[in-house]
Amino acid sequence: MPGSFRVKQLQQADKDFVWHPFTQMKEWVHHAPLILNRGKGSYVFDLDGNQYLDATASIWVNIHGHRQPEIDRAIRAQLSKVAHTTMLGASNPPTIQLAKALVHLAPKGLTKVFYSDNGSTAVEIAAKMAVQYWKQCPDPQPDKTRFVHVGSSYHGDTVGSLSLSGIEGFRRSFLSLLFPTYAIDSPHCYRCPLSLKFPDCRLACMSPLESILKEHHQSIAGLIIEPMVQAVAGIIPAPPGYLRAIRELCTRYQVLMIADEVATGFGRTGRMFACEHEQVTPDLLAVAKGLTGGYLPLAATLATEQIYRAFWGEYDEGRTFFHGHSYTGNPLGCAAALATLQVFKRQRTIQKLKKRIPWLHAQLQTLQQDPWVGDIRQVGYMIGIEIVSDKISKCVFPSEERMGYHIAAQARILGLLIRPIGDILILMPPLSASTKELRQMVDILILAIALVRAKRSSSSHAQ
Repeated sequence: MPGSFRVKQLQQADKDFVWHPFTQMKEWVHHAPLILNRGKGSYVFDLDGNQYLDATASIWVNIHGHRQPEIDRAIRAQLSKVAHTTMLGASNPPTIQLAKALVHLAPKGLTKVFYSDNGSTAVEIAAKMAVQYWKQCPDPQPDKTRFVHVGSSYHGDTVGSLSLSGIEGFRRSFLSLLFPTYAIDSPHCYRCPLSLKFPDCRLACMSPLESILKEHHQSIAGLIIEPMVQAVAGIIPAPPGYLRAIRELCTRYQVLMIADEVATGFGRTGRMFACEHEQVTPDLLAVAKGLTGGYLPLAATLATEQIYRAFWGEYDEGRTFFHGHSYTGNPLGCAAALATLQVFKRQRTIQKLKKRIPWLHAQLQTLQQDPWVGDIRQVGYMIGIEIVSDKISKCVFPSEERMGYHIAAQARILGLLIRPIGDILILMPPLSASTKELRQMVDILILAIALVRAKRSSSSHAQ
């Protein structure tokens, strides 16, 4: 069967049978789907053999690059033993070993690991643990059932995790299903809701949170936050001291702090966990994405000993945490995760990032000269480049122009895969990407923006 014919067959089958996430399918079926079938290092390849720099690490998961030999070997070795065993009434070696490794790596004080299969479930587990904890702790406070979240946050798509999120476009259709929460504004220094400047603002954005906690802490079980940077919100870095201040307020008002490190964990911010930047230990920590190096679905919720002990008791007391998944603690996923952690150690990934991050920052500054680049936000290898129509006023393009979409489409033609969030171009490359590959990513973005601007200008003149 000719290669081109096979590609067209698969593309048509995709249109006929597949429903893609976060995708308007009416628009999708009018284009030839990109079908990727191979990866190596920082590159992925389509069925025609075209290669693309994977500049978002396949949506933030592939931290060590594709086909990492050590992870490949670990999965094959585990397959020779068993692919899956249940954790209901049993355990398995990779699951146990990974839990021990995660506790040793995580912020001090997190001592127990509860497995699931993705970031949404890890967050939802944390929320359920928080509510049940307050019913069963030594000084029970059963009225503590509400949560606080940061505006424009994203914690997942299940009903519980979506209730804790703040992106209205994701929530709008499901409001009747969601439980009520308290929301505070994002600490968005580029577009400060208080029209203040850091550091002169003295973290004025903390005042609304303190007011909520002071008035309602008797009913608040927990506060959830993406430490150091909000990812899906558009890579919004928290100002220095913000995370530490959150921790202190949660402690003062007896509210559990839930750290969602699904996106920020495993080296993304330059530390193994983002909480480390301000020496913060949350009460509950959710991880996923990079946990297996982008190989298999696996997530975990880590808890303190204090929370864990509140679930101890006789069976008929009903203190058990009645939650679980069929693939909880899947041995293949845990074997991949153990190998992923070994790659961090063997390749000295975190140590190398200490030099690479400032180098990448310097490369990104070349984008600052572009008249459409309003802000470049970077925390480690998490980068958001905000496209605006006017740098001085920070005025955005009309949403119907979809500048981010067109720039990403142009970048793809040039060999770079990115997934923008509106008009914010996201770069989240594999931690293993070479300086040459990182430089190529930046150069292609510069060219893609310039080409889209030129097309827009010529189109305006033609009219």
